[in-house]
Amino acid sequence: MTGKAKRVGPLAGVRVIDLTNVIMGPFATHILADLGADVIKVEAPEGDTFRSYRPARHTAMAGNFLHLNRNKRSIVLDLKTPAARAALDQLIAGADVFVHAMRPAAAERLGYGHAHVSQLRPDIVYCGAYGFGAEGRYAEKAAYDDIIQAGSGLSALQNAMHGAPGYLPTVLCDKIAGQAIAYSIIAALFQRASGGGGQAIEVPMFETMVEFNLIEHMMGSAFEPPLGPPGFNRVISHHRKPYATRDGYACILPYSDRNWQDFFDFTGRAEFKGDPRFANLGERVQNIDVLYAVVEEEAARRTTAEWIAFCDRVSIPCMPVNDLGDLFEDPHLRDVGFFSVAEHPSEGAYRVMRRPVSFSSAPFEIRHHAPGLGAQTREILEEAGLPEETIRALTGQPRCDTPMEQIS
Repeated sequence: MTGKAKRVGPLAGVRVIDLTNVIMGPFATHILADLGADVIKVEAPEGDTFRSYRPARHTAMAGNFLHLNRNKRSIVLDLKTPAARAALDQLIAGADVFVHAMRPAAAERLGYGHAHVSQLRPDIVYCGAYGFGAEGRYAEKAAYDDIIQAGSGLSALQNAMHGAPGYLPTVLCDKIAGQAIAYSIIAALFQRASGGGGQAIEVPMFETMVEFNLIEHMMGSAFEPPLGPPGFNRVISHHRKPYATRDGYACILPYSDRNWQDFFDFTGRAEFKGDPRFANLGERVQNIDVLYAVVEEEAARRTTAEWIAFCDRVSIPCMPVNDLGDLFEDPHLRDVGFFSVAEHPSEGAYRVMRRPVSFSSAPFEIRHHAPGLGAQTREILEEAGLPEETIRALTGQPRCDTPMEQIS
């Protein structure tokens, strides 16, 4: 594995300057990096805070960090100093994409608003990943995943099912916004390649999640005046949950007309087969609590394996409830080679999740393991053409002739 980026993947040849940290922005640039982009991760001297989580074998190389930051190169620049800002300017001049997750005013104060960055590279794709849109009154509010879950209506949806608002036990907003950042950057790169030039992109978490939540929940409120309140009955039913089987839990989800007829036959519930309340999808949604209560009652009469065997035979959607640890032994994930073990130069053996999306002409490859803090600083500055005395000043070290792959 060499330090310089290899041309592998659909985005090979695209250079990304990444000023993000933790999850939202790094997830976006993780996608770009896995697709072949040369992602230069610009870190402050203290590093991305996600490095400091535990467990870890070594300081600043947490387990979560390894997956999210593979195929990237790390450079340390203290942007409080003029020399570091001058170096970043030179990197930007040779880049295709610049992405940050600072609040709009903070980006301007640092000197890296769109106007400055586009002066350095006029056709650059500039992406600001914000908590809230820059034109709204919330623009300068602090934003974390919990805040966006609460503000976007996601937490309130838990009330209908569980009797109180709650948070999903995953940083869903960070990850959905990260995907939106990635596809927006790719779209802008396509427009640029088609002659459209560079542009500024704004990806706000709040607005992204409001649309995400309302896709199915708009319902009658889509009309003006409204024909009914928002909320999709099937999804917010308090009976919608994994059902206890005789020996565990399973998701059992009859959905189509045929699914329900097969379910009624299997469970001996013939009285439901001709009931007009369940004759089609529209009627079933209006009476979903009745149906889900029946599924819950019947689920307990059989084992999980019996339910899976029956449902798979008649194509009723069904899955066991996997713990997170079960995923590493899931037979389907083994079939598709989703997990493997790789050897990190400094962290030793670690578990790898391959890129979930497959390209027939661009198989997944780890070009760089997750980098140590600033591991490619000298390499990147040399590529940018900075003089040796400037590099020494920025790194605080004399030139090191040891190949970077041996210490990254």
